[in-house]
This record gives sequence, C-alpha cells and structure tokens, in this order.
Amino acid sequence: MGKKRSINGDDETSGEARVRLGSQTLFRGLDVVEVVAQGPVTLSELAERLELTRSTAHRLAAALVDRRYLTFVPRIGYGLGPKLLELGYKVRDELDLPRIASPHLERLAVATEDTIHLGVLDRGRVLYLDKIPGRRRISIRSRIGELEPISLSGLGKALILDHDEDDWVKFFHEEGGAGRAGVPLVEWLARMRNFAQDGCAFDLEENEDQIRCVAAPVRDVEGRIIAAISVSSAAQYMSDERMKMLSKIVTETADRISMNLGWTGGRPASKKRKSKRLVASSRTKVARQRGRVASVKYR
Repeated sequence: MGKKRSINGDDETSGEARVRLGSQTLFRGLDVVEVVAQGPVTLSELAERLELTRSTAHRLAAALVDRRYLTFVPRIGYGLGPKLLELGYKVRDELDLPRIASPHLERLAVATEDTIHLGVLDRGRVLYLDKIPGRRRISIRSRIGELEPISLSGLGKALILDHDEDDWVKFFHEEGGAGRAGVPLVEWLARMRNFAQDGCAFDLEENEDQIRCVAAPVRDVEGRIIAAISVSSAAQYMSDERMKMLSKIVTETADRISMNLGWTGGRPASKKRKSKRLVASSRTKVARQRGRVASVKYR
C-alpha cells in the first residue's frame, strides 16, 4: 500500500493553495460518506479504505457526525446520519413533484385557459418549478427558475398558510410590505387569516399590475405544505365571482396532487397565534377597519 496521505501536509500559504486545500477537504469528506454508505465502518477501516492517516480520517468523520451526516456507535463504528435522510426526502419531493403535478396542471390549464404555476419555498422566496402559459392574449412575466416575493404573490401566501402570524409579519416587513396595491399590514393579516381558514390564497394585483391569481397549497404525506399551485390571469378575467369559483377548482387540483404524494387529508397541528408585536396596535386599528375587513376577503 502506498504512503498514507494527510490533508494538512501542504505548507503552502497562498490563496490558491488554501482553495485547493479546501476543495481537497470537501472531496475527502464526500469520500467518507460514500464509504460509510456501504455499511458501518470503524475508524481504522475508514482510514485504510481512503488511504488517510487515522487523525485525518477521525477529523473528517467527527465533523460529519457533528453536522449529523454520520452517526457513531462505540464498538460498531460510523453509519449514515439523519441529515442525509432529511436531504434525501427533500430531493425526492423536488424530483417527483413536477412529474406528479404535471398532468393535473395540464388539466387545470385546459379548464381555465389561464396561466398555471407550480412553486416552492426557496431561500425565503417563491421558486417557480413549472409554468403553463394561458391561451388568452396576455403576458405574465414569470419564468421557471425565477424567484418571487412571498408576501405579495398568491403562491407565496399559499406556501405560508401554516406559518404563525409572527412569520407572516416577518415576511411582510422583509419584502417591503404593502405591494403595488398599498395594502396595510392589519388588512393584509386579516386576508391571511381568511386564506388560512379557506385553504387558498389570492394575489389581488399586489405583485404585478393588473394581474390576479388564485393559489392553493400542496401537502406531503405528513400534511406539511411543500409546494403551491396557482391560476393567474389579467384582472379583467378575474372578477371576484370568478376567483371564488376558481378557489374550489384550484384547491381540488392541489389536493389531488397532494394525494398522489401520499397525503391523506391530515394537517399538522395549528400553530397560529396572535403576533405579540401586533396585539396593542391591532386593537386600536381593527375597530376602525372592521367594516372593511368584513368584505376584504374577495376584494
């Protein structure tokens, strides 16, 4: 067997050398995961298979244990960790979702003649995974792979229906709030409560001028929201009455996609509670806006 290698053996201190060393460390860490994936291994076996010193193998494995990519059991050795299982489920959901949703989205597009979107949460934004252009002579600027705000878009609101109100307020403020329609926070929260109760959400020209949409969440086997779908069109085709009608169609379509993903109708326990930051201000504002809030749902 050749000389065992240590990733700390290079005395170079240049920036280029540090980059090479970092890449080498990353690849060695991935090698460790791949070896452990073949079955539990002791530290000695791991070092031998990868031709590393025991100290280097231990340092790499310990870092992976700390990040939950590996587990360690005395007298047995290293095994795969729960973080890999979490990532595996995420990959499965992301890879399967567009394929499973596609026929349902196609039927929804035919039934409505409007633009259909499929999106997920990604880094605090809405990521478009799929889009079917509508048949009407209008242009909706969304693109697959594009990121959109959560608090202003129908998809975004549908994706956070299960979040608590503190999260809602955070999204609202982080994205500048109000949107094109100039909706104040108290009114926006009132809408979100109605959306959460009904299981669907609207974009009332908040994200794009003269464009409205109806969106509904897609749930996984455990009832968690993992995606959302929407029907979007020009405001002239999206009267209040039609949006009410579309709510049922879009929600039913989202539910069928969810069932194909293993959902059986359950939902996680509700976490919604009044935001502590809003209690004092809301009490004074709600009284003044009560007349408007009663009809705000389908404005």
